[in-house]
Amino acid sequence: MIEMEQQRISFVIPCYASEGSVALVMQEIRDTVAQRPEYDYEIVAVNDCSPDNVLEVLKAEAAADRKVKVIDLAKNGGRHCALMAGYHVAGGDYVACLDDDCQCPLDRFWDLMAPLESGKADVAIAKYVKKKESGIKSLGSWVNDVGSTWLLDKPRDLRFSNFAVMRRFIRNQVIKYQNPYPYVSGLMFQASSRVVNVVMEDRERTIGQGHYTLRKSLALLTNAFTSFSIKPLRLAIYAGCLCALAGFGYGIWTVVHRLLHPLIPAGYSSMMAALLFLGGMIMVLLGIIGEYIGRIYICINNAPQFVVRQTFNVDKEEPAEVE
Repeated sequence: MIEMEQQRISFVIPCYASEGSVALVMQEIRDTVAQRPEYDYEIVAVNDCSPDNVLEVLKAEAAADRKVKVIDLAKNGGRHCALMAGYHVAGGDYVACLDDDCQCPLDRFWDLMAPLESGKADVAIAKYVKKKESGIKSLGSWVNDVGSTWLLDKPRDLRFSNFAVMRRFIRNQVIKYQNPYPYVSGLMFQASSRVVNVVMEDRERTIGQGHYTLRKSLALLTNAFTSFSIKPLRLAIYAGCLCALAGFGYGIWTVVHRLLHPLIPAGYSSMMAALLFLGGMIMVLLGIIGEYIGRIYICINNAPQFVVRQTFNVDKEEPAEVE
């Protein structure tokens, strides 16, 4: 009887301020994979320049388990840059990403894998019925979802989250992105239309506190629209045309009104209101264009997505960095 070769699952974990929880997440991964002997695993933990003792915890885990690979970044670049660093090392047939705070429901991982195992999907993403997070983070998630739906032409019922799994060829496509502002969810969706949600319950936070703010959500949305869409520039064109049309119409109305009522003095307040409105619109449009130009300039200068200080248990000296 011929034994089937084990398939491997790579679990990529961006780590920041999680010295009390990341080891628990790793142990739950081991317990979860042990349920299915036909699968092997590796854990790629990325220290995103964490201010606590996460690196020491990760080094201890790597010393005890050769399947744990640790990447220590020299600078904090955010979750998506850390994910890209981990994806460059991940070599599994399936690549999963999850958080380091024990909130991702790993007990439902095989439900997340089911659409990929059946061949119905290339990417599966957890969809939480009710997210157990702060109001500010919920607002940021909503803004990000609405923005990505418009910018990426994402189906309205599809939700992005931090708990997902993809096939190896999707990972290979994702790491081809070389610019310094990655948006991993957009890259996965760009690589395949066979992206599905698996409904599950989010866990309550029991350790530590969240660090994802509304500002970070807006920054992520900015990455999405400057990296994957020119719709904001088209919107700027439409807004400019609308303002020009409104200004032309207002100019005609002013001339006609003056001719019909010659004794009425010209309105200083209305003129100032029009100037302020048009000036504000021009500044907004210039800001949008400037954001694109600034990011193009940074990309031309070959700013790195991430810089690796050191690695542990990685086969080569360090992950393949984006040049």
